[in-house]
Amino acid sequence: MQALGAVNLALPFVLIVQALNAMASIGGVTITAIRFGRGDKQGAQDAFMHAVTVNFLVGCLVTLIGCGLTAPVCRLLGATGNYFELAKDYVFWWALFAIANSVSLNLQSFCRNDGDPGLVAVTNVVITVLNIFLDWLFVFPMQMGVKGAAIATGISQVVGLCVILTHFVLKKGELRIQKYKPQGKLYRKIVLRGLPEAIAQFSTPVTTFCMNRTLMSTYGDIGINAFSIISYLSSFTMSVFFGASEGMQPLFGQAYGAKEDEKLRHYYRAGQIISVVGSALCVAIYVIFPHALCKLFGADDVTIDFTADHMWEYCWGFIVGSINTMISAYFYSTKRSGQAIALNIVRSLVMNSLVITFVPMVFGKAVVWHTFGIFEVLVLIVALTIKKLSERRGIVYK
Repeated sequence: MQALGAVNLALPFVLIVQALNAMASIGGVTITAIRFGRGDKQGAQDAFMHAVTVNFLVGCLVTLIGCGLTAPVCRLLGATGNYFELAKDYVFWWALFAIANSVSLNLQSFCRNDGDPGLVAVTNVVITVLNIFLDWLFVFPMQMGVKGAAIATGISQVVGLCVILTHFVLKKGELRIQKYKPQGKLYRKIVLRGLPEAIAQFSTPVTTFCMNRTLMSTYGDIGINAFSIISYLSSFTMSVFFGASEGMQPLFGQAYGAKEDEKLRHYYRAGQIISVVGSALCVAIYVIFPHALCKLFGADDVTIDFTADHMWEYCWGFIVGSINTMISAYFYSTKRSGQAIALNIVRSLVMNSLVITFVPMVFGKAVVWHTFGIFEVLVLIVALTIKKLSERRGIVYK
């Protein structure tokens, strides 16, 4: 179980990188979708190449930091004692594959916008299945521990990159990988459009970091180990509603670019239904089969029982979180970056850290696991208020 705990301590590093990747890829595809909606194909191509470059540079930076400054990174993450060396192994080997991870995520977002969501689905299935198989192979038969888990993730991302590249190499859509003239203004625009999503995705590492600290002080090692299992399930659920929001993003952007009010409202309603239903199904599975799910991670009986007892207390917040994620995507896809940034700062940096840190101090450890859902409810109130104010005179096109 210490291996799972170490990976959970290293998880904020991984999630911060994913947030930076989201900034470039979502910023780029948002601009691309709006320009496609206006019929500006060259403008869409320019946004694509600028965003790919940013993601590539993010991958290079992460590799340098993760492989060259592994020990300081792990200390900042709070890894100590037996967890420290295990966390170092995971961070080093995961960072070694960061370029493939960054570029793969970027190209998946653009491939979806370029009319080939089917290939994105195939890519994700290949990555997931290969990752699961290699995790088993490296961790159990080959006894490589957390190093093997990180390498498994890296190899699966490299293979996924090769799959998604076929769309662009074979020229199946409008977008091409080619030379371009760098434009500082477009780089800034990509960062601005992608900043709301980057801040939104910071919610997970900040939440994980705060929960790790609170659980360590409240329950000790068993709290960290239990949360490591829930974090794995959380990452799957987050992928469901981040996937839903990213899937709706090109529809939001193209409808906004074409100034089609009714389509935009229809897509918003449809996106919320998809998010709520998808997250609710995940929560139902977690609540009905907690023991079976915990056993998949090789946990001991004590950890399994402890995790199963607290599973529902944490997971109900996913349903509310899915609504907040879709509202954020709706904002940044319709040139309401200011509103999206304000919402995501409240959600990702303020409300989660305050609630997780201070609510248990007031109400005791009985509410520790509920803090995730509590802060998502408070954020939803803020989100709906911002949406109502921004549309009090109808949707504004810029």
